[in-house]
Amino acid sequence: MGKTEIKGTPTRIVTLYQGATDVAVALGVKPVGAVESWLEQPFYQYIRSDLEGVTVVGEETQPNLEEIAKLKPDLIIASKMRHEEIYGQLSQIAPTVTHETVYKFKDTVALMGNAMNKQEEADALLAEWDARVADFNGKIATKLGEEWPIEVSVLNFRADHARIYVTGFAGDILDELGFVRSELLQKEADNGGVVLKLTDKESIPSMNADVSFVFLTDPGSDEAVQKTYEEWTAHPLWNNLDSVKADQVYQIDEVTWNMGGGLISANLMLDQLYEHFGLQK
Repeated sequence: MGKTEIKGTPTRIVTLYQGATDVAVALGVKPVGAVESWLEQPFYQYIRSDLEGVTVVGEETQPNLEEIAKLKPDLIIASKMRHEEIYGQLSQIAPTVTHETVYKFKDTVALMGNAMNKQEEADALLAEWDARVADFNGKIATKLGEEWPIEVSVLNFRADHARIYVTGFAGDILDELGFVRSELLQKEADNGGVVLKLTDKESIPSMNADVSFVFLTDPGSDEAVQKTYEEWTAHPLWNNLDSVKADQVYQIDEVTWNMGGGLISANLMLDQLYEHFGLQK
């Protein structure tokens, strides 16, 4: 949010969004405090063992400033998207650096590597990621031949509507791996759209793709979510989608594909894509 001076190497770090907590673990740093996970509280299963003893400092959308201050941090990692209004208060507690969003995990790695005096480690992790992306892209292009690149869609069903994730965490990774969107979704992405919200089953054709990845969401409303999913997927328009006709609809893990938001979850998502397409890692 401007310029922040950090002296020395911070050792007491508080992370205020999920991707930052993930990246801290990836960089071998245990935060003294972190916000609670959206699901699987207090922290996501895939990094929970690395966060034993870490203090929960409230929710990502409403961090507890008193709890943060008690921890006497020497660095706070925040997000402008979430914490712009409390940035001044956070900065009075400790030097605070922010990322614009919560899902650009490579930017989070670079930001935290710089802020925590771990630039070499951050550069190494990003180089490893780039190598994996190149490996996947080469192998899927070889396997699919002239069919490559293929269109993909990331679909989400909630209690009262459905969504297509146009960009965001999973969308950006799929872009980087060489997948493409339908013309409709690409136009939405070009206009800055992250999520396309669908309230009417007549809009099911906008979900069309060669391959669809689906996750259900809405903690506490499982029955309503399941009902939405069953009603939409029983509709004749659903059965007319290319991915459905080709039996290329995959149920995916919401935490890995949408909630984690960091480098470790990105690698887990990539692992699942190797598996989905029968590629050797």
